[in-house]
Amino acid sequence: MVEKQLTLEEYVARQGGGWRAVKKAFEEASRGVIRLEDPDPPATPVEYALRPEYSLWYWATCTAAALTIITVVLTSWINAAWLMPLRYILGALYTLFIPGYTLVEALYPGERDLAPLERLALSIGLSLAVIPLIGLFLNYTPWGIRLEPVLASITVFTVATATIALYRKHRVLQESRR
Repeated sequence: MVEKQLTLEEYVARQGGGWRAVKKAFEEASRGVIRLEDPDPPATPVEYALRPEYSLWYWATCTAAALTIITVVLTSWINAAWLMPLRYILGALYTLFIPGYTLVEALYPGERDLAPLERLALSIGLSLAVIPLIGLFLNYTPWGIRLEPVLASITVFTVATATIALYRKHRVLQESRR
């Protein structure tokens, strides 16, 4: 027997409406009792990247990277002491979390591949592994280990792995629709 597919609005209305019905739908979707599907999923990776409900994590990561670069450059050029706490906070996030986070997203693109706490722990652990490797690589280049090459290298790594993760997440979505 094939059940009729309902929209989320129809499902919530059948449950009586309100926040409790929405919460119940979320809990049932989390447990796998019901399956929530986008009726019009993105067909291409570019369309996937342009739909914030799918790629908000990507744009947030790129924005955090851009803000870190801007803050570091500004504090280096104009010697703005009031920006230093922001530089420290963004720099710590940029080196201790974001590179590992993008790598985890690229390695485990499925939403149910890892629990959120596992993603967090792996993100920090992989960042602590990747950053020294980037430094080791830079040590054997003509640029050496200075602020600008380190910042550029981490940015290239982060954006590249985030873009790979975006593509892989789109493929997972496409495969789940089959």
